[in-house]
Amino acid sequence: MAKHVEYEKVGDEYLEHRQLKRGAAGWVLLAGLGVSYVISGDFAGWNFGLAQGGWGGLLVATVLMATMYTCMVFGLAELASALPVAGAGYGFARRALGPLGGYATGIAILIEYAIAPAAISVFIGDYVKALGLLDATWPVYLACYVIFVGIHLWGVGEALRLMFVITGVAVVALVAFVAGMIPKFDSSKLFDIGDGSFLPMGVTGAWGAIVFAIWFFLAVEGVPLAAEEARDPKRDMPRGIIAAMVTLLVFAAAILLVAPGGAGSKVLEASGNPLPEAVRAAYGGDTFLAQLVNYVGLAGLVASFFSIIYAYSRQLFALSRAGYLPRWLSKTGKRKTPYLALIVPGTIGFALATIMKTVDPVTGGARLINIAVFGAALSYVLMMVSHIVLRKTAPDLPRPYRTPGGVVTTGVALVLAVAAVIATFFVDEIAAAVTAGIVVIAVAYYWFYSRHHLVANAPEEEFAAIAKAEAELD
Repeated sequence: MAKHVEYEKVGDEYLEHRQLKRGAAGWVLLAGLGVSYVISGDFAGWNFGLAQGGWGGLLVATVLMATMYTCMVFGLAELASALPVAGAGYGFARRALGPLGGYATGIAILIEYAIAPAAISVFIGDYVKALGLLDATWPVYLACYVIFVGIHLWGVGEALRLMFVITGVAVVALVAFVAGMIPKFDSSKLFDIGDGSFLPMGVTGAWGAIVFAIWFFLAVEGVPLAAEEARDPKRDMPRGIIAAMVTLLVFAAAILLVAPGGAGSKVLEASGNPLPEAVRAAYGGDTFLAQLVNYVGLAGLVASFFSIIYAYSRQLFALSRAGYLPRWLSKTGKRKTPYLALIVPGTIGFALATIMKTVDPVTGGARLINIAVFGAALSYVLMMVSHIVLRKTAPDLPRPYRTPGGVVTTGVALVLAVAAVIATFFVDEIAAAVTAGIVVIAVAYYWFYSRHHLVANAPEEEFAAIAKAEAELD
């Protein structure tokens, strides 16, 4: 099937213990899942870009990242309809770039999804602390992981429906926030950082702000991970991920304008709970709206935390099922949930959140963001290369949905994704080095062990095997 790798044909019993629940999500639920992945980025994280590049720099970065994600989503919609497997990005790259390329893509995605909940739990702790509910933060992190991993263990259908409800509550909070801040909008407040110019930190500041602008859209690409649990993935995947992206674009534009425009960019540049703080600054103290956004804003953070747990478990499940990572991690229980793929990364995430907040109480969450973003940007590069390669090498691959603009569209996303990778090095060399170190260790594991123990009849590997057989026949 591929050079330098060895495959094992496993029995039916192996795959019987590694099955997900089919037909759990239609396109509306998939769109809700896409919004749920990302919505925490509207409540916290993006605002650190104000310190990096000022409002103008963050605006430029957001426009660039909005372009990248929109183009990428069109490409992923095509790939997900053509290759509907739980491995998603790993599966796409496996077909296009071979075993090592697929594995590297999967690892980059896994870094993003394993680290992002840790960062979000830090923000949840900051919101809880701002409400005066609990001063200590690590019990909040622990409660988040125990409760929401537990719900995912209960069942995917129940988890996705609850996720949809929580996301709906968060959307109400965002709408209320935007409506309440519009009367307080003053364009001069946007430019109260540095010398008051549009780009107070210059072009380099705008470039550095890319890392935080990504937070408005980070993880929407996770929708295809639900392919094996969707009702009609070839039809529902494109509709779900595109609908989610349109919604996220509207929210990003509204939040970026009214939050600093109502409170001042300076107020929000280092805040762990920027939306409630924006309301308090705009209205001169605590108000009902500030309390509403603070309390209900927790729903937005919880929604993303909850949903990205789902994403990391499915990516880990797929890599493990195919033998790239230890096979025991992909076992599913009676309710068809990959319980070890939920619990193991959750334990690591809790430890990371606690350690980072203890070591660096002010910017610990921002560093976790940077690690997640580096992994994400690296995966975007590989997935867009995969789309372009498959258009060239597999022109006859059935594509129920085709990307508008074809490889030109995904080429734009590719160039911007490369810029995002470079920006991460520019902003936080430590975070970039940590992420690169994890990738190197993972690739070493592949080279010395897992490439000799791959599973021939895992779905992602079968796609590649069929493609090779057809090519040899031709």
